[in-house]
Amino acid sequence: MFPGQGSQYTRMAADLYRREPTFTCAMDEVFEAIGADGGRMCDDWRAEEPAVPIDHVTRAQPLLFAVDYALGRMVMNWGFRPDVLIGHSIGEMVAAVFAEIFSLQEAVGIVLDRVRRLADAPPGGMLAVAAAVDEVERYLSQLTAVAAVNAPKQTILAGPSAELDVIAAELRTAGKASRRVPSLTAFHSPVLAPAAAGSAAYLRSTNPRPPRIPVFSCYTTDPLDERTATDRDYWVRQPVDTVRFWPTLDKLMASYNDLICVEVGPGRGLSMLALRHPAVREGRVPVVAVSPARPGIGDGDWRTAAAAFASLSTLFQLPR
Repeated sequence: MFPGQGSQYTRMAADLYRREPTFTCAMDEVFEAIGADGGRMCDDWRAEEPAVPIDHVTRAQPLLFAVDYALGRMVMNWGFRPDVLIGHSIGEMVAAVFAEIFSLQEAVGIVLDRVRRLADAPPGGMLAVAAAVDEVERYLSQLTAVAAVNAPKQTILAGPSAELDVIAAELRTAGKASRRVPSLTAFHSPVLAPAAAGSAAYLRSTNPRPPRIPVFSCYTTDPLDERTATDRDYWVRQPVDTVRFWPTLDKLMASYNDLICVEVGPGRGLSMLALRHPAVREGRVPVVAVSPARPGIGDGDWRTAAAAFASLSTLFQLPR
């Protein structure tokens, strides 16, 4: 499970850099693929006070992609190969790399082209609401939208910040809790449609291929078939369309026996959502996260990664 926008935080997984060889090599691969800005992006990622805020689209998206990818490479190097992949928002681009739909170089190019365009989009934000979709749709305006369906009682809205403030106040009056998601961009809303459309030109230079590993799409809620995976328009619409994580997770859980869900990215946002699923609550599906629940100090990244390796080794009955 690869997380997306909202999971980022300052120095996410940075304590593994120069300490865990596979993770370090993978991060360097991404920074090299980024090109001239790779060094500055690496410096911002490792800094306590980055020059460009971590929530800005030009940092959040590429660094989330890089950390998801590097942690995925680390887990695979431990000997745990995925049978199925699921990614939330930008996390699906990482899943596409591991499924060999895109090469790493192609995916990095898509992400960079995308964020350059989205950086010029009207400013906005995202709002997490503790309510079902049908409870919040009545509050939407023309420029706001359901950005993500994360759980039966967790819906993400997106749009211009001022309109989200009005919605938050109305929700508060109605007794519904909400909080802002860390984002300076209205991902998965019509606000981004004009900017995102421009990425079609860049995607024509790529060569998407059928997935080598099943990828459950959080947009269609089904495994990506050859037609969808190779449809460049599908990837163009990705930053604009609604993320349906919960319905997709539900289908995935019903499609496989003996699942172990491993969240490979910063934080534990997807793990916390998966813990609500009946298959997990009933003890049929374990959930393992490779990152700390919250940003920490010292070697929290290292200790958490080591604990994840120990958990997976036990679950797979491998010698530690």
